[in-house]
Amino acid sequence: MHVKKNDTVLVIAGKDRGKRGKVLRVSPRKQRVIVEGVNLLKKNVRANPAEQESGGIRENEASINASNVMVCCPRCNQPVRISRQVLDDGTLVRRCRKCQEMI
Repeated sequence: MHVKKNDTVLVIAGKDRGKRGKVLRVSPRKQRVIVEGVNLLKKNVRANPAEQESGGIRENEASINASNVMVCCPRCNQPVRISRQVLDDGTLVRRCRKCQEMI
């Protein structure tokens, strides 16, 4: 999967197209990601006096398909495609295709 936790991504499709956010959770088996501030759903919550929670309407992020986001390069600050490269010591690194910076 081209997206990892804590990556900054740009949403390229869907109702939140154009928004940037940090990846909070990745589900590789389902090919879905949860991005901070994107795809907010409202949920009505009942008050629970035993846990001292107040009721009301809460907004939570829902998952979106990983194909609808692009990773933003920390150096050039643009949405980019990712290439993978194996270094001499055998480690796998992700690189920006525009500026060749390691992500």
